Amino acid sequence: MQIHATVSELRHALKQRGRIVFVPTMGNLHAGHLSLMRQARAHGDTVVASIFVNRLQFGPHEDFDSYPRTFEADCAHLREAAVDILFAPTEADLYPEPQQYHVDPPPIQGQLEGEFRPGHFRGVATVVLKLFNIVQPHAALFGKKDYQQLMILRNMVRQLALPIEIIGGEIVRAEDGLALSSRNAYLKAEERAEAARLNRVLHQIKAAIQAGRRDFSQLERDAMAELDAHGWKTDYVAIRRQADLQEPQPGDRALVILAASRLGTPRLIDNLEVIADSA
Repeated sequence: MQIHATVSELRHALKQRGRIVFVPTMGNLHAGHLSLMRQARAHGDTVVASIFVNRLQFGPHEDFDSYPRTFEADCAHLREAAVDILFAPTEADLYPEPQQYHVDPPPIQGQLEGEFRPGHFRGVATVVLKLFNIVQPHAALFGKKDYQQLMILRNMVRQLALPIEIIGGEIVRAEDGLALSSRNAYLKAEERAEAARLNRVLHQIKAAIQAGRRDFSQLERDAMAELDAHGWKTDYVAIRRQADLQEPQPGDRALVILAASRLGTPRLIDNLEVIADSA
């Protein structure tokens, strides 16, 4: 695996590399990331990963400084996953001058995750567009765990007419259903045992929808109450349309249940897609 830090080195290495498939990450890799790397191999000739902890997407009181940085272990994992090239820039490499041009997503950026992390998706969209311009991939993979991010980036690529196929990777879970996340490492032992409840609550809502319930607001309130009764501090449980994350209208069938809740120190997110009955 080649490792490059500068834009010029990377662009030189990518000459005549065939179909390029790109998987951007912030490092501290787990099985979910590596499943994307393996999936990427089926979509092109050259798999490029990046590791960059992007300051622009962190709020002033979030964990940018303490975000786990495990570069050597990450490199070992990427080699095992047969990644061809790793782009690992420093802040000075990626932002040689203050970033004054930004991508401003539509109002959905201020809802759900965006309500609790102001400016987050602006920072995500800006760095992803910059990485796309550097790597110039034919396809890029993003995990479905960050469902709102995937939707925003997919729509950004479409509206800006970028020649990039956006592929969503399925959520990788522990045996008890907990979605794998770098922040799971912050969970204490008793919190880790409780953490699987988040996914169970989503499955309860899915079963209710598939049984014909359409009182979505009540389902959301009941789920939040259950979580909070077991020590969680819930930001939201929301049932939305898959396509645009707007509230469902009569006849909408392709739905997604999204949740974000804090358990101790870490804030956990999860989601579950559901196809409602047409009746």
